[in-house]
Amino acid sequence: MNTSVDDSMAAMLNPQILLAAYSQGIFPMADEQGLISWYDPDPRAILPLETFHVPRRLARTVRNGPYEVRIDSAFRQVMEACAAPAPGREQTWITPEMIDTYTALHDLGFAHSVETWLGEELVGGLYGVAIRGLFAGESMFSRRTDASKVALVHLVERLRRGGFMLLDTQFLTGHLARFGAVEIPRHVYKALLARALQVYAVWDP
Repeated sequence: MNTSVDDSMAAMLNPQILLAAYSQGIFPMADEQGLISWYDPDPRAILPLETFHVPRRLARTVRNGPYEVRIDSAFRQVMEACAAPAPGREQTWITPEMIDTYTALHDLGFAHSVETWLGEELVGGLYGVAIRGLFAGESMFSRRTDASKVALVHLVERLRRGGFMLLDTQFLTGHLARFGAVEIPRHVYKALLARALQVYAVWDP
């Protein structure tokens, strides 16, 4: 069951609250009215770094495809693209307030984006929160074939090089399952989180 926790924190959304929440395994999402709630799902989805699977065709695209991958060069634009309506996703859980707050967290060095570019056009990417050995993936978007998938492959490579232990994806989707994402009980996630927060990982290895 996906569990919502105390919503009183919503009025205090700021970088410090976000860091405290993620360190406890809690994250915010907004509803259709823009009201922010905090979630602590059970089960929780993670993407194990050691068993991350890259399909053969995608591996060729990563090596030889048309996309340039950039890191942290357009964080706000990535969030805005993730928040924009898309086929099958007319509503968004990312509010302007959240974009402002996560961008502030990015400015502090705790939130990051991986972007795919075609020339000077931003065509895909993802963003998330990095705290010690945890990377909490938040959302991704794609405007061209495989653009977000290429970003995910580069993210995992960077996390491995940097010594990260835990890639949290929050919820399991068919898209992520193809890469090896799994669901685990909340108490197991919390144990992994506690271990990850004891690790000194480096975003720029």
